[in-house]
Amino acid sequence: MISFLRGTVASVGLHSAVLDVNGFGMQVQATPQTLASLRTGEQANVFTAMIVREDSMTLFGFESAEQREVFETLLAISGVGPRLALAVLAVHTPEAVRIAATAGDDKAFSKVPGIGPKGARRIVLELAGKLVPLDGPGAPKQTWQGQVLTAMMGLGWSEKDAGAAIDAATKESPEIAATGDVGQILKLTLRRLGQDGGRSSTRARVG
Repeated sequence: MISFLRGTVASVGLHSAVLDVNGFGMQVQATPQTLASLRTGEQANVFTAMIVREDSMTLFGFESAEQREVFETLLAISGVGPRLALAVLAVHTPEAVRIAATAGDDKAFSKVPGIGPKGARRIVLELAGKLVPLDGPGAPKQTWQGQVLTAMMGLGWSEKDAGAAIDAATKESPEIAATGDVGQILKLTLRRLGQDGGRSSTRARVG
């Protein structure tokens, strides 16, 4: 298994590049973004994934290990081959893929050439729980935040309203947030929801 290449960029094409690695010309297929980061004659480090078929061995190159991880996760989905997985990364960043998978946003995958509505829904279903956002919106909460959010949702609040209330309450009382005391933070959040009145206290329907 070849996990990365380090060498001089010999050439860059529309869909692939060739790296001179100690005198060996190694061709890698890559997204337009990855290819755009390579400069002929300059040194480059490229993370790789090798796909072995009966009649071929193909290297796919990536700017980061995160891109490769998302690529390999997509390959585990029925009907998604390396070309389609690469197309997803040509349209979306790895983090955007993670967020779409977590949010069940099949429309995001429908934007990728070659993926129709049914295929997009299948991808979302099969990615559930396999790709989690690492940062920004949709990223996992800190341990105590997750516990408070789960408790709020158990009381019937929607995830959106509960999350917004937790953020607002802890910003107003950072000293309580710093303790990580789930009980105190839960009380604070419930109080915040009560103060906001009807706008933020609409509970999610259950059933």
